[in-house]
Amino acid sequence: MSIKALWEYLAMTISAIPRSGLLLMVVAAIAVSAIGSLMVRRKVPLGLMVRRASTVVLGGVLLVVVLQLSRFDSRLEIAVPQFGLPEQIVEGGETRIPMAPDGHFWLRAQINGVPANFLVDTGATLTAISQDLADRAAIKPRPGGLPVTINTANGPVSAELSTIDEMRFGSVAARGLDVVIAPSLGQTNVVGMNLLSRLASWRVEGNNMILVPNNPQPESDQR
Repeated sequence: MSIKALWEYLAMTISAIPRSGLLLMVVAAIAVSAIGSLMVRRKVPLGLMVRRASTVVLGGVLLVVVLQLSRFDSRLEIAVPQFGLPEQIVEGGETRIPMAPDGHFWLRAQINGVPANFLVDTGATLTAISQDLADRAAIKPRPGGLPVTINTANGPVSAELSTIDEMRFGSVAARGLDVVIAPSLGQTNVVGMNLLSRLASWRVEGNNMILVPNNPQPESDQR
């Protein structure tokens, strides 16, 4: 990583601190830990307890971060509803997407009932939605969530994690899917590997991309 990219990443991380409850807790816990260490050195009562409490808080934040990041790996089906992290399910029937004139695969989807166009990008780790679509579909950033940085053709951009109730396209329905809201992407919405990897298979045959869910449903069961 270049010095410029590292500096941009550091600047975005620092600017994201006020918007993230988790990062604010980390900063506060580090400050309390420093105070506790100072109290211990000066033999102030309860100093050790203060330092240990800050360590517990840091451990709790680490656990929440691991739970959030592990959901990007389809091999780890983690659902923690009490933290706003429902099970991610992709089901339905086989869907074929024809190649568009620009050489890409685009699909027309509904996000929480709101229609939008999506670019299928097998090089994208996460499914991303524009700020406009997030506003129209009433999708809010996850409270206290961890800000993430995604790489684009114009360099790294800051984004916020969220979860959509339902995404439908063709015969496929995805529920509880994690997405990132990335205002810097403009009007572009992207289907990433965190959705595609939850399919039984996907492939390209000629000018068609074929998506096959794990739980195919009879036509009469699809809504």
